[in-house]
Amino acid sequence: MTLTHRFADRRTATLAGAIALAAAAFMLLSIGSPSRADASCAASSGGLSIPSSDCAPVKKARLINGKAVAPASAPPRVKKVIKAANRIRNKPYVYGGGHGSFNDSGYDCSGSVSYALRGGRFISSPLASTGYMNWEKRGEGKWISVYSNFDHVSMIVAGLRFDTASTPGDGPGWSKSHYSTPGSFSVRHPGNY
Repeated sequence: MTLTHRFADRRTATLAGAIALAAAAFMLLSIGSPSRADASCAASSGGLSIPSSDCAPVKKARLINGKAVAPASAPPRVKKVIKAANRIRNKPYVYGGGHGSFNDSGYDCSGSVSYALRGGRFISSPLASTGYMNWEKRGEGKWISVYSNFDHVSMIVAGLRFDTASTPGDGPGWSKSHYSTPGSFSVRHPGNY
């Protein structure tokens, strides 16, 4: 074997070793890499450890025959919101419905959101859509996000939208779509939810 052949064999072996090492590193990183939820928790922790329940990814509710089914991992208050919303999901749309009292023969957008949130004990009296514009905390919540403006309000609960627009029937209902009406909305959530 000549010196040129030995040098070429050594370069091929070195290149093959580098490729194998890179492939092994990639596999280890992809297997051991945290999920997006874990990564955001690690990044926001500032090096402090956070209980794993705070970083657990949120499971989504399922929609079965128009009825929302809460994920097992949902907090009890979120399950109660879903249960309350399911109770009125087939009620008719009535402008002003649910404003004077939580119990009504029909509901408009804010009346239906109020009824559902009352189920989880997040509000004590019905609110109009404008009342939700400054309600609780700004931004999207982990489990519940309320979208409101001067004309409309809807909410996302465990990944499903509860609304009176673009849902089955003519009143409150659930949808997998997160958008119902165009426009600019204030987004609020109830604290740790």
